[in-house]
Amino acid sequence: MPALFILPGIQMPFFPVWLKAKDVDARLIGVVLAVPMIARVLAIPVVTRVADRRDAVRDVLIIASLASVVGYTLVGFSTGVTEILITYTLTALFFTPLMPLAETYALKGLGARGRAYGPVRLWGSLAFIVGNFAAGFAADAIPARHLIWLMVAASALVALAAWGLAPLAANPPERKPQVVSHEGPLWDRAFVAVLASASLIQASHAVFYGFSAVQWQGAGLDGTSIAALWALGVAAEIVLFAVQARLPPFLTPTVMLMIGASAGTIRWLGMALDRPALALPWLQMLHALSFGATHLGALMFLARHAPPGQAATAQGHLAIAAGLAMAAAMGVSGVLYDDFGSRAYVAMALAAIAGGACGFIAHRTRREPPH
Repeated sequence: MPALFILPGIQMPFFPVWLKAKDVDARLIGVVLAVPMIARVLAIPVVTRVADRRDAVRDVLIIASLASVVGYTLVGFSTGVTEILITYTLTALFFTPLMPLAETYALKGLGARGRAYGPVRLWGSLAFIVGNFAAGFAADAIPARHLIWLMVAASALVALAAWGLAPLAANPPERKPQVVSHEGPLWDRAFVAVLASASLIQASHAVFYGFSAVQWQGAGLDGTSIAALWALGVAAEIVLFAVQARLPPFLTPTVMLMIGASAGTIRWLGMALDRPALALPWLQMLHALSFGATHLGALMFLARHAPPGQAATAQGHLAIAAGLAMAAAMGVSGVLYDDFGSRAYVAMALAAIAGGACGFIAHRTRREPPH
């Protein structure tokens, strides 16, 4: 479902730019970006549980995507920061469940066909790049106050794509499983450690997600250059997804999490330094590991660990944990960036280190079946 990734390709770098154009200061930008992440705690467990119990992942995707179109339109017509905050939070109730639902749909469909997730997920990353460059070109051509309408259009594409999804087979053809299913309860020590690890590592991206475009724009980079830097990180991520099926056996889910934490630590310490612009592309390529390896590691673990009939629920738990961690990090990032500028990335490096420690705990207590 590549259309789902065009919207974040526009939103993640350039929604903060739109907020700044609407006269929202750095501290409040952090709040606006954080509060909807808390709202997902209300939406995701309800939505994913309904999708699991009714075996209606596609139907719920359609309803939530249509509601998100209405939500982003309301955000576009909002004026003051309070109105923006309210409408964006309401929109998040519908949009944030889309990703765990789409991941569940993809993993179920691919599992029935015996196909790896990564080579399919890379099309989403390519769509993210398309969104990056579309917004980058637009940022150079139109006033920043109008960038929100690109997000409205992208959300409409998501709704159209959801409508076009084929229903999942009620009884998919049986294939020899590639991994042994987890027979124990969903919640155990390894599961909790993986949730904590993935959440902390992904939350360590908060300063980058919230303020990299604002910082680079202030340093004189134009919209196209900013989009190119973001796209470079995603392109590196695509390479990892493309070779997932050929990764060596020792790269288990928990090892992937620890690799992601290590790359995040290096990346954020590099971003905290007064580095020349030529260093930015190299730091951006670490996105393949800080995000990509972490994402793959968490999803690979859930695919093997979730008991039958709880796939969407497990995805929902991961999304909630990651959302809470990101909300806290995003709320703090506005204050840190306002006070310390690029030095705020030191705090993000510490979050990545903590995530790596949780990944190590999961590795020591893992119940990963052999490949």
